[in-house]
Amino acid sequence: MTGTATSVVVGVDGSESSLDAVVWAVRECERHRVSLRLVHACAVPAVGYPDFLLSKNRVREAFEEQGIAVLAAAKSAAKETAPGVEIETAMVAGDVVPMLAGESCTARMVVLGSRGLGGFIGQLVGSTAVGLSARGHCPVVVIRGNPAADGPVVVGVDGSPASEAAIGFALEAASTRGVALTAVMTWTDFIVDSPYSGVRLAMDWARVEEEVQRLLAERLAGWQEKFPDVHVDRLVLRDRPVRALLRLAETAQLLVVGSRGHGGFDGMLLGSTSQALVYHAPCPLAIVRPMT
Repeated sequence: MTGTATSVVVGVDGSESSLDAVVWAVRECERHRVSLRLVHACAVPAVGYPDFLLSKNRVREAFEEQGIAVLAAAKSAAKETAPGVEIETAMVAGDVVPMLAGESCTARMVVLGSRGLGGFIGQLVGSTAVGLSARGHCPVVVIRGNPAADGPVVVGVDGSPASEAAIGFALEAASTRGVALTAVMTWTDFIVDSPYSGVRLAMDWARVEEEVQRLLAERLAGWQEKFPDVHVDRLVLRDRPVRALLRLAETAQLLVVGSRGHGGFDGMLLGSTSQALVYHAPCPLAIVRPMT
């Protein structure tokens, strides 16, 4: 059985961090009344063990036994947190990123811990999270820090159509949690890729701020009509995107960003902005690909 668009997928590896991801994800399932799918990557090494003591079949059996135990512990944690959520488990042969990328084709979102063991080999913060966010087909959530229970959802907006999906995801998250949304757009993000970039010394900063305010309002307008129950705080800051978002995330329960944009957010999944957020966000981070 494979995941469906009504399931939240969690990559589990036996670490405490992945169990944190399971708990977060199953609560998300409760909010949206969807099922939970727990998956474990079972990649048997071709070399690296003494074949005169262990056969490849025995090594495979050991990895499979470990995977069964990992999935059982994850399922137990999920049931204890939300007994009413439907849960399925799967052990998939292969490397982590390709496996989760395949799962993302039919999932509502994929959730990861911020540190890993076993099949994830301690790479969830780095290559796994970034690689999946670049290749995945649904939002990717990395569970980090201690989210503020009653804090807002924060979304980074860059003024481009690429941020539309992130705005929609963030508004829905705020609506289901019954909290406010803080939508932030930075001046430096706007200036890097704008007609103003060549005339900074003579720039009318008040005019720039007005333009950024207008762009932010335009991006939010249609979405706010779909979620009228959400109070939205529009925040325009003359600051670097990473610094602004990290500061606001300190009192947030979820930080949401798009996977592509322009200016400060350009190519963020492969650049310094995304890596800084994946490594340092003080709350869960959702990375949302543009709608196609």
